[in-house]
Amino acid sequence: MKVEGEKRYAVLLAARDSEYVKKVYGGYFNVFVDALGDEGDKWDLFRVIEGDFPEMDELCNYEGFVISGSPHDAYGHEYWVLQLCFLLQTLFAMQKKVLGICFGCQVLCRALGGKVAKSYSGWDIGVRKVRLSEDFYSYGLLSDDDGQDEIILQLFLLLSAIKMRYILHVWEVPEGAQILASSDKTGVEMFTFGDYILGIQGHPEYTKDILDNLIDRLLSDNSIERGFGEEAKLQLMEAEPDRKYWERICKGFLKGGWSQLQ
Repeated sequence: MKVEGEKRYAVLLAARDSEYVKKVYGGYFNVFVDALGDEGDKWDLFRVIEGDFPEMDELCNYEGFVISGSPHDAYGHEYWVLQLCFLLQTLFAMQKKVLGICFGCQVLCRALGGKVAKSYSGWDIGVRKVRLSEDFYSYGLLSDDDGQDEIILQLFLLLSAIKMRYILHVWEVPEGAQILASSDKTGVEMFTFGDYILGIQGHPEYTKDILDNLIDRLLSDNSIERGFGEEAKLQLMEAEPDRKYWERICKGFLKGGWSQLQ
């Protein structure tokens, strides 16, 4: 039951915790709460990948929901993925705030009528420069005062190759949605659907050590070539993602600072 004045949020976890993240952070849930939580918030965890979903009569008690990344296909037909799509359609109809990260961005797109497609460019790991569109400024979270006329922010990327070394990305946003950011490699790095849906292709919640450990794991099980992995680790050492801006964007969206200026 919701306590009066308390703001409740939920993480819909679509991936299993790695041993490293469990040891250092206590799990991905804590990573999200550290990045997006504020004093006085209450955060709940639902491991949707394991079939753990919020009860329908409890949805009204939440201010917003965050969908994590996942190694699974956003267009797959596993029962939990289909159940997640139904939940997202329900939350959209209820006008609840939903933030989708990586897989979460893609499954939001699918659930709301957009298109997710394969990109046969292999693994994409590291830090990417993301260009915010002119439409982004109408939401009032960042302005020219934050640095430059055209804001380019750096964001952690880990896009998995699945089976035939393809990655998934948003190909076409749902009708009525807006593209808010792009990059040289991906046309849809961020999109919004009104005031209630925000999808981000990268990982604003990641820290450098989390991504560094992921690269080590991929190297150890021969999922990526040694040269590619070492290049990604070198780039990670030299680049600095704009985490404070991404956290500002995500928290502003979830917590009321996100409304299109007229």
